[in-house]
Amino acid sequence: MPHIFIILGGVLMINEKRLLDRFLKYVQIDSPTKFERDFAEHLIKEMEKMGLEVYMDDAGEKVGSNSGNVIGRLKGNTDGETILFSAHMDTVSPGKGIKPVIKDGVIYSDGTTVLGGDDKAGIAAILEAVETVIEKDIPHGDIEIVFSIYEEGGLYGAKNLDYSQLKAKRGFVFDSGGDPGEIIIQGPAQNKINAKFIGKEAHAGVAPEKGISAIQMAAEAISNMKLLRIDEETTANIGIIYGGEATNIVTKEVKIEGEARSLSDEKLEKQTEHMVKCCQAAAEKFGGQVEVHVENSYGAFKIDEKSEIVEKVKKACTNIGLTPHTTSSGGGSDTNILNANGIEAVNLGIGEKKPHTLEEHLHIKDLENAAKLALEIIKVHA
Repeated sequence: MPHIFIILGGVLMINEKRLLDRFLKYVQIDSPTKFERDFAEHLIKEMEKMGLEVYMDDAGEKVGSNSGNVIGRLKGNTDGETILFSAHMDTVSPGKGIKPVIKDGVIYSDGTTVLGGDDKAGIAAILEAVETVIEKDIPHGDIEIVFSIYEEGGLYGAKNLDYSQLKAKRGFVFDSGGDPGEIIIQGPAQNKINAKFIGKEAHAGVAPEKGISAIQMAAEAISNMKLLRIDEETTANIGIIYGGEATNIVTKEVKIEGEARSLSDEKLEKQTEHMVKCCQAAAEKFGGQVEVHVENSYGAFKIDEKSEIVEKVKKACTNIGLTPHTTSSGGGSDTNILNANGIEAVNLGIGEKKPHTLEEHLHIKDLENAAKLALEIIKVHA
C-alpha cells in the first residue's frame, strides 16, 4: 500500500504527536553545559536510524566537555543547494531531572528546573522536519546538521567546529525566543571584561589605615561605570564580584567579571575603554593596583534585509501561514560564529519563552510551527 500523507492548504503536515513526544523525551535527558554526552549519544542513534551520516567531533576535548559537537548529513535527491541547520545541545542550570508538564497547550517544567526548550525545541523541530522529508520522500538538496556543545556561556562548541568539513554556505539556527516567523538578521559583538583589584591587608580594627581595600576600589570602579542599557545598540553589565576573607581584615584582592555588547564595533570599543578606565582610576585613587583583561567573545553579524537567505525564509514562512519579520538581537548565539566562519546564517524564532528561568515555557503550537518552518525551508531550497 502506498504511503498516505495529508496536505492542508498546500502545507505538508509534520507528525505533531511524534514531534511532541520527541521534545518531551529530549528535555528529560540531562545535558547541562559541559555534560552533553548522554544527549549527544541519543541523538546520534536517532539520526543514524533515520539514515543520516553522523559523527561526533573532538571539540569537547578542547573545551572541557564530555561530548563533542554532533554533525549529521543527509544526501540530497535534487541538485538544490546544501543548507545547514544548527541548534545547541546544552542547557543552563538548574537543568537536571527536568519533568515536563503540559497545561492548556503549553509545556512547562515542574517549577524546580528550567524546561530546556532552549535549545531542545530547536533540535526537535529540525529532526522532525528531516524525518518528515525522509519518510515522505520530499525533494531536497544536501542537508547538514550541527548540534553544538557548550553554547551557553561562550559558544565554545561552534568556535571549535571544523568548518572545512561543511559544504553549506547558508545556515539556519533555531535558537531564538521569538515566535516562529521572527528572523534575526543582526546580532551584537561581545567583550568580556575581567578585573582584579590588588590592595594591602591590614587589621580592620587595629590599624585599618595601613591597609588598602580592594573592595573599596572595586566599588568605586563599578559606581562610576555606565552600565545596563547604554543606548539602543549597546549594553554593559558587571555580573560577578568576589573576594574577601573576614570582616576584620582589610581585603587585599577582589575580582569582578563583566561584559559589554553592541551591534556597533565602534560603540563596543568605546564602552569597553570606559569600563577599563574606571577600573584604572579607582586603583589610582586608593593607591592600589588593578589588572584588567579584555577578551572578545564573538563578533557582530549583519545580514542584508534583501539578501536571498532572508527572502527564502520569508517565502517559507508565508507558505505555511506565518507572518515573517526581521529584527536584531541583543544576545549572542552560534549564529555569530557561523557568520564569522563564512556561513551566512540567520537565527529563527522557535517560541521558547522566559529561557534561563524556572518559568521557561513553550506553546505546543509554536513547536509545531518551528518544525513546519524547518520543513518548508528545506522545500524552498530544493
